[in-house]
Amino acid sequence: MAGSGFRVAVVGATGVVGREMVRVLLERRFPVSRLGLFATARSAGKRMAAGGEEIEIEETSAQAMREQDIVLFAGGDDASRNFAWTVAAAGGVAVDNSSTWRMDPRVPLVIPEVNGHALRSHQGVVANPNCTAAVLVMALHPLHKAAGVRRAVVATYQSVSGGGAENMRVLLEQTRALLADPDAVQAGDLDRIEALTGTRNPLAFNVLPQWKWGQDGYTEEELKIVAETHKIMEADFPVLPTTVRVPVLVGHTVAVHVELGRPLMPEEARRILAASPGVEVVDAPEEGRFPTPLQAAGRDPVYVGRIRPDPFSPTGLLFVAVGDNLRKGAALNAVQIAEALVEQHLLPGVTARS
Repeated sequence: MAGSGFRVAVVGATGVVGREMVRVLLERRFPVSRLGLFATARSAGKRMAAGGEEIEIEETSAQAMREQDIVLFAGGDDASRNFAWTVAAAGGVAVDNSSTWRMDPRVPLVIPEVNGHALRSHQGVVANPNCTAAVLVMALHPLHKAAGVRRAVVATYQSVSGGGAENMRVLLEQTRALLADPDAVQAGDLDRIEALTGTRNPLAFNVLPQWKWGQDGYTEEELKIVAETHKIMEADFPVLPTTVRVPVLVGHTVAVHVELGRPLMPEEARRILAASPGVEVVDAPEEGRFPTPLQAAGRDPVYVGRIRPDPFSPTGLLFVAVGDNLRKGAALNAVQIAEALVEQHLLPGVTARS
């Protein structure tokens, strides 16, 4: 793939997020003069379809990273830990989807619709937020600007693709296995369930916290959501999340109860959210219209609905937000960061190539 534009690389290109990054770059016609696809040695030499041609996967290396203008890191922590600052030192910009650099004070953590101004302070590395934090903040930020969020209690219902392609495969295999013995599921027969799936806590037909445990009984995912929401929104109101995986392939759902600085009627909240870039209000439950993961899958907006008052607090408001965790929660946001870097002329020493 060649043309006028920038030398762009995707690291972790063979993974579920990396593939989505390539797809979004093409869909949004990001100006690419050369697209490089990188992964581990295990995938090097394979070919991947992109924009009507086959591109050979290369092994990620420091030398290759020095030759890029923009690198989108879709791999795990090791790739960005080893190579993100190599990109920066050579005058390019790394946009990292892992959690490695999100809380580093040198690194802006950016959702362009919310804090695109933070890109002005970048030092060559920009962090992409946690997929659930991205969905949450897209809905919280407009309400915070309008009425001031004082407290947010959040329950998440996260799809298995947040754990990668292997997690998706496991869900499908476990579902097929348990459909062969639905009585075991209905009876909660853990011995039979384990015999069929290899675990007493399957993803299929289940809801479970699928993360490492952190401090005070919180999962690491919950702690990430708190810290990242504060950093992106440049605010420190209490955020109280409970995170679980649900047997959904794509699309993260958050159910939110906010306490605001002033009363905000649902009608006003709908108007505020509907006017917010990247947000779409879907809120007519009596007509069967409300946000769902299937509606969000493969689409760019964060959908918000079920906006309703708190009958016990004049400043309380409840709502549900849903987004595709592979797009706005990962690939789309990363590409939007790259677009914003170009628009704001924030690629140091880099000019588009023809």
